[in-house]
Amino acid sequence: MFGRILKSREAKKLLRDKLAILAMLVIAGYLMVALALMCHALSLADCSQVVGPSNVPGLFLQEAPERRYEIARTSMLGRVRRALQRSDPAAALAEIQLGRVRVTDKSLAELQAMVASAAALQEQLQAVESLDDDPDALPLLESFERQVAALAAPLVGRDWWWQHAALLLGTDAQGRSICFRAVYSIKVAVQIGVVTALVSVLLGAVLGSMAGYFGGWIDHLVVWLVTTFSSIPNLVLLVIIAYAFTASDSDAKDTLLPVYLAFCATFWIGTCRVVRGETMKLKQLEYVQAAQTAGFGSLRILFRHVLPNTSHLMLINFSLLLIGAIKSEVILSFLGLGVKSQPSWGIMIRDAGNNGDVMTGFFWQIGTATALMFVLVLAFNILSDALQDAFDPKHL
Repeated sequence: MFGRILKSREAKKLLRDKLAILAMLVIAGYLMVALALMCHALSLADCSQVVGPSNVPGLFLQEAPERRYEIARTSMLGRVRRALQRSDPAAALAEIQLGRVRVTDKSLAELQAMVASAAALQEQLQAVESLDDDPDALPLLESFERQVAALAAPLVGRDWWWQHAALLLGTDAQGRSICFRAVYSIKVAVQIGVVTALVSVLLGAVLGSMAGYFGGWIDHLVVWLVTTFSSIPNLVLLVIIAYAFTASDSDAKDTLLPVYLAFCATFWIGTCRVVRGETMKLKQLEYVQAAQTAGFGSLRILFRHVLPNTSHLMLINFSLLLIGAIKSEVILSFLGLGVKSQPSWGIMIRDAGNNGDVMTGFFWQIGTATALMFVLVLAFNILSDALQDAFDPKHL
């Protein structure tokens, strides 16, 4: 069956579209990442763990001297200093962890000497009015950074790769990995998009085909449902349904179930309309009338002869609804009514605004989330246009 589909004229036309092939490769990449995340390639704990100082830039770019001093001061030095002041310093030092980075394996006396040396350099740097305007203080800053780095145990093997991957796109205001949170959000986006699109297309196709084929009170009921839901602004209805679960004490409020219900309750309308119109046209064709004359039941004719001939519309609507679900999830999560207990692109954009990242010129978090969403949505838009050109009879 799959071989026949690939040999069909529509599939050959689709495969000749180089831009569509590129879009499918991009989408396949996102799907592979989502599948890997579902197999626990990256855990939720990895996304919530503090891996470094706050607001570290990505791509390991070097900051201005004043910012470099702030990062070095707030990374390992302050944690080790506080741990040494505890009643049980050995236990406190063992608890220090920044991603895979831990305190170096030195004696307490050696650590105290290293901290004292670094603290002396820190006092000298604090006396400098502005490190950005004093190039003579740069050697002192570099010495301070080396002494702070010596407090951490060297990373080797998988730990080295994990830590560098975590810091690849910098950290947010809480010191969490932007790269890990953005990549984990791919799973959330794909999961919500696929489930919403699949349920909405199936529901809309069944209701639309039944309304178009049977007519009568079934058609009136479906048209009334479509008209009623269409009269309510889409975003308002999504917010109301999502808020109903958010305000409740049910176990589902911290899951993706409220998002699924909110989207599936509204996204089926477009599919229902186009399938209803196509079914009203198909039921007048000769092969349907011949099946009726042969005595086949209405449901058999509908599901075996009429509905399969609307598959091109369902395929196109699936792609369009998947895009709509991803964008709507980002909007709801940005408003605080979508995803709750795990990272998402909407939450990352909201956090960037709440923490003042944009105001301070720190665009790594909002830029990463926006870029990943843009590439995925653009790829599906290109694929949707290609599918419509290839499979819609009006474009053949």
